[in-house]
Amino acid sequence: MKCRVFAILVALTGTLIAQQAPVGYDDTPMQPNGKWRVHDGKRPQPRLVKPGDSVNMSPAAAPQDATVLIGSRADLNAWQMMNGAPATWAMSNGVLSTGKGLIRTRAEFTDFQLHVEFATPSEVKGDSQERGNSGVFLLGKFEIQVLDSFHNPTYPDGQASAMYGQYPPLVNASKGPGEWQAYDIVFTAPRFTAGGTLDKPAVVTVLHNGILVHNATPFWGPTAHKKIDPYTPDTAKGPLALQDHGNPVRYRNIWIRPLTAYDAT
Repeated sequence: MKCRVFAILVALTGTLIAQQAPVGYDDTPMQPNGKWRVHDGKRPQPRLVKPGDSVNMSPAAAPQDATVLIGSRADLNAWQMMNGAPATWAMSNGVLSTGKGLIRTRAEFTDFQLHVEFATPSEVKGDSQERGNSGVFLLGKFEIQVLDSFHNPTYPDGQASAMYGQYPPLVNASKGPGEWQAYDIVFTAPRFTAGGTLDKPAVVTVLHNGILVHNATPFWGPTAHKKIDPYTPDTAKGPLALQDHGNPVRYRNIWIRPLTAYDAT
């Protein structure tokens, strides 16, 4: 009986420890506004908002002037590995599955409207940052996090749709594991003076499953783990990249529209 009680106590204590495991860091740099550390586990978790069901229907058709990067065919001609080699991720019936190493578009962009659909694994494995982790890198430098954030606490600036390491989403609009989700992103690239100093930072607006999660929010710099990198002139233009984080994530229906100024011909 004593052994049984001891085993129960050990099990309960282990569960309690697991539940109280930290989901962030307290030794990272302060963010530029001085309010929170990068990946601060004490930062408030975004409130939950249940999205509508339209994303789980057939992929939405791309606009007439969009460049389709992932369509209905097994075509990865728009993509390559980061070293320039042909893309090795598996693709079937219009669905791209993460593989080893990051992939990037052959083309580079500045200001654009981007649509991305993704699904984290139906079978839940891991927790926090080890559960359905990937990322959409704008210009290859500014990450919008992909993660299974459905009942999965993590540091707020690292959850799904976060401007990684900088801003959590305004709300958590995540769907359940295995369900198709969508990011609609409007991005303005940073601007630099002729001397190479920053004139205007990169700015992003993001809708997650049709719900606004970032509203014309500037990046403090290129995103990174446990730090914020400085702006440099080479961040003014770049590819779209998708991250391999060791978790199986699926993508489909990715298209992009370069943006122009008013009255442009």
